[in-house]
Amino acid sequence: MALLEVHDITSGYGELQILWGIDFAMEQGQLTTLVGSNGAGKTTLLRTIVGQLKPWQGKVFFQGQDVSRLPPYTKAEMGLIMAPEGRQLFTDMSVLENLEMGATPRRARPRQAQNIERVFALFPRLKERMHQRAGTMSGGEQQMLAVARGIMSEPVILIVDEMSLGLAPVLALDLFQALRRLRKEGYTILLVEQNVRMALKVSDYAYVLAKGKVDRSGPSRQVESDQEVRRAYLGI
Repeated sequence: MALLEVHDITSGYGELQILWGIDFAMEQGQLTTLVGSNGAGKTTLLRTIVGQLKPWQGKVFFQGQDVSRLPPYTKAEMGLIMAPEGRQLFTDMSVLENLEMGATPRRARPRQAQNIERVFALFPRLKERMHQRAGTMSGGEQQMLAVARGIMSEPVILIVDEMSLGLAPVLALDLFQALRRLRKEGYTILLVEQNVRMALKVSDYAYVLAKGKVDRSGPSRQVESDQEVRRAYLGI
């Protein structure tokens, strides 16, 4: 049984339908990516998975349980943790305080100190700036902090939305390499990303969304070699 399964999900905003019968699954220990152009429905699908949007039709299963109608805080307690687009940090608080705020799920609180050391090992730059206000850091550092705060919650699945958006290529590369290290440590990660080339390189399995539907899916190397994907997204 897959760790996360989405069956025939239809969803949208008001009367505007964005998703049209999405089927999607991811396995434990896998780095799965959702890629597609702006407006393809990636973020809408994420919001439906984590409970920010209720599906109009279909079901979401997490660890074998139907969680389609559960609120976001309940899913977070279960381990479905999102590092959202736009970072959404507490900008007037320090790096350390932001990390401590990430350890809000009950299961994560007893190991807060160990988890802080873990994220400092993964992101040494955050340790150097642990007492700095989050709002004064660069965009890349803020994105590191957003991912690190997600790790503090001890996620069963860490969902990372548009991680490289607005970042210089060298900073984006650092973050993609960090995700690869997390994957090697056994984390299960769902990455939603416009940088299709890098997302396919670091992931195990990929779904390509187009106009609210799954256009194609498969192992990332296979999707990367698909001629239509190469033409439409990689400029090859």
